[in-house]
Amino acid sequence: MSDHTARQYVAHEATYKQLLELKPNVAVLPWGATEGHNYHLPHGTDVVEANALGEAAVGRANEQGARCVLLPCVPFGNNNTQLTQVATVTMRTRTQLAVLHDVADSMVKQGIDRVVLLNFHGGNEFKPLIRDVMLDLPVFIVLIDAFKLEPTLRDETGLAPGSHADEFETSLMMHVAPQWVAPLDGAGDGGTTPNALPALKQPGVWCPRDWAALTKDTGDGDPRAATAEKGKRILDALVDATTPVLVELSQASEGDYPLVIRRWE
Repeated sequence: MSDHTARQYVAHEATYKQLLELKPNVAVLPWGATEGHNYHLPHGTDVVEANALGEAAVGRANEQGARCVLLPCVPFGNNNTQLTQVATVTMRTRTQLAVLHDVADSMVKQGIDRVVLLNFHGGNEFKPLIRDVMLDLPVFIVLIDAFKLEPTLRDETGLAPGSHADEFETSLMMHVAPQWVAPLDGAGDGGTTPNALPALKQPGVWCPRDWAALTKDTGDGDPRAATAEKGKRILDALVDATTPVLVELSQASEGDYPLVIRRWE
């Protein structure tokens, strides 16, 4: 009796035979970061979250007739303003462009011309990179910023405000990887430095945030009311939002707008 349990749609664990049988036409590329997440969450939180969402959404999408494959997660994000945190790794934009280009190029050479970039790190800005890759390669790339899905979810779940290692992320991690969440009585409160330049916060205005000046514990938002039950609701909502994107993209025919792939002569 075989105890082989590899999932056909997860490239990191699937065999070559499984992938040949799957015949994927959509590659899903999770992208995270390696950075501090307050005192209670692991440095790889964004990677864990991206993988958890990717595995659940791709699995459900394929059950509904899609042919998606989940690629290994890119573990490094743009963390240029967080390098004061021990063991944090940053990728410059030009490096991310090179990685995205080479992944997409690899897929195109295998006949996979649809890529979904599943991003779980707020410091990653992919839109201009996607435009550049699509200029160079006959590929269609969709960006999902997972932390922006279901914008009413925070209010519906009663989550405290925050954007990093907060109640949202802590609850999600307590659901998907509770063994890596340290006791919350040791977590910082996620307090941040008040903004002394309010004009820089108005809509349409943006500036980088120096993380060491922003927060003492690397967090933004109080995590201490987090629960695994809230985390399950969060993951379920994210999977519900992501799955139809994958199903539609896999089942669409080229030319079904906006699925346009420019093939330059």
